[in-house]
Amino acid sequence: MKSITIKGSERESVGKKATKALRNAGLVPCVVYGGEKPLHFSAPELSFRDLVYTGAAHTVKVDLGEGKVKAIMQDIQFHPVTDKILHIDFYQLFDDKEVTMNIPVRLQGNSPGVRNGGRLLFRKRKLAIKALPDNLPDFFDIDISKLKIGDNITVESLLNDDFAILHPETTVVVQVKTARAAIVEEVEDEEGEEGVEGAEGAEGTDGAEAPAAGGTEAPAAEDKE
Repeated sequence: MKSITIKGSERESVGKKATKALRNAGLVPCVVYGGEKPLHFSAPELSFRDLVYTGAAHTVKVDLGEGKVKAIMQDIQFHPVTDKILHIDFYQLFDDKEVTMNIPVRLQGNSPGVRNGGRLLFRKRKLAIKALPDNLPDFFDIDISKLKIGDNITVESLLNDDFAILHPETTVVVQVKTARAAIVEEVEDEEGEEGVEGAEGAEGTDGAEAPAAGGTEAPAAEDKE
């Protein structure tokens, strides 16, 4: 997995006044957990641009001048109005200790089911996994070029000996379902044909009432996650 280096300074004070002063200076207060003791530091907000504003997953090397600490981002807080970064929590990585992380899913190819009028439902855009730091993948790449209407891809097809996926094997990641509009149009066509046949039957049975054409209600299409 790719790594981003964040250069910062260790925080001597962690009180509210000190934290507010850091934010006013354009710095983001951060904490690294998982070691012998929490490591408090701050870094310029622009330093986190490639870590926060991206769909990719990265590990982080926190550089405080006297050594680097390898970590992953665990939690982030934004200002409710300005969307400025208020605080970030990191978790320290060790080569021999497994860690849990959300890995993005990327879709590749074009689905023939979608070309035929189906609806692509992207159920899981990220998957939680547990692995050693060296075995963390950058992405899950899923080929949808063979997905027809009614087909799906589940977690079972993504299993790997290098990591454990923390979702049931039957969890659907992506699927192609019939679009509601296509179902309704098909049903209406069938009803029209049956109605014509019924009318002809009525004329041939001396005024006997023609049976009503049966129709089925189209199932509601499920929303994306």
